[in-house]
Amino acid sequence: MKPFRTVVVMLLLVLAGVLAAQWMAATERDLGEVFVRFGGYHLHTDVPRALLTLALACALAWLAWRLLTLPFRAWGRHRRKQARARLIDGLDALHAGHWQKAEKLLERAADDAEVGTIARAAAVRAAQARGDDGAVQRHLAALRERSATAHALASAQIALDDGRPQDALATLDAADVQPLPPRGQELRAQALAATARAGEAYGLLGALKQQQALAPPAFDALETRLAAQSLHEAADPNVLAERWETLTKPLRQQPPVVAAYAERAAALRWEDAATRSIEQALDARWDESLAALYGRLPVGKLDSRRASAQLWLQAHPASPALLLTLGRLARQQGQWTQAQDFLHRAIAQGAGGEAWEELGDGFAAAGEAAMAQQCYGNALKAARGAATAELPGRDIKQKIRDEAVVEERDAHGLPRLKG
Repeated sequence: MKPFRTVVVMLLLVLAGVLAAQWMAATERDLGEVFVRFGGYHLHTDVPRALLTLALACALAWLAWRLLTLPFRAWGRHRRKQARARLIDGLDALHAGHWQKAEKLLERAADDAEVGTIARAAAVRAAQARGDDGAVQRHLAALRERSATAHALASAQIALDDGRPQDALATLDAADVQPLPPRGQELRAQALAATARAGEAYGLLGALKQQQALAPPAFDALETRLAAQSLHEAADPNVLAERWETLTKPLRQQPPVVAAYAERAAALRWEDAATRSIEQALDARWDESLAALYGRLPVGKLDSRRASAQLWLQAHPASPALLLTLGRLARQQGQWTQAQDFLHRAIAQGAGGEAWEELGDGFAAAGEAAMAQQCYGNALKAARGAATAELPGRDIKQKIRDEAVVEERDAHGLPRLKG
């Protein structure tokens, strides 16, 4: 396409020159005079002819230069074409897992100015996949000379893969690239989270969302993880409350986030906040993990917690986690008989090893060592997926009552369909 365009431009210039010559020959106006004396030669012409001659001389000089440099340009195009071909073949080999072949092709393609950065960065990945640390460092050194950004991203990723988040942060901070590209922001967030600085990492999510650095499901998962971790890392109730209030309402209803807030609030002796957060989340959307955590929280308020759990049981009579929670709360209140009933119902509904262990703790506290030992054995079996042994003393009526479930109905009185 370029040679055709050049020929068209030259033809247009020649046409313009011919038209200009005809116009000058037809006019009788004073067009000025130009005298040139050089090396004993005398040239005399008018201004338009002098300008046209100069333009033609420049065009001829440019054309001569293009012809002289044509072999070099053709060789350069050939080398670039070869480099792109090696890059494509190298990336294809890298994708297929041919690490050594990919590294060789990519290293040869790295000599090209256009694709060198991409090829060298991919060569780092190939050498890393081979486990050749020496080759990795060699490629990283060459990559640094080409692109500080690419070197920082590759080095930070390697440091994170090796479990060195502090080195990854140092590499990203030392890079003279501000602001970091989206990939750099994501790596920085991961490194901060790995160094127990999830609060700072959470602050980077706004930029990641704006730049669409992650797919929506991946971003939501990262947001939930960082929010939960930042709550776990809160040093005091004020920091915990501040971080909780900065979260969006939908995020404050995510079970991992609610669990993190409740557990940290309970650890900081903020019992009302711990229980209230779970109660509000369960009222908005039922979750088995939160129902189980409600009974495990190391807080008091046994009466109010059991009252709330009894209300939830009307809507979720077959919830194994809720029955386990009621059994725990009843045992902590000293009502061992009722606790046994709840725990047996929980086991019948699929609560598994956790309910067996709680039942064993109750029997152990009651001085029934043999029953406790059998319950602990069943807890281990349930954890392994093996069949558990029945406890002695349970008649058929009790077993039927354990497995019986009241029909669940919604707010309109309609039965709930089992999913």
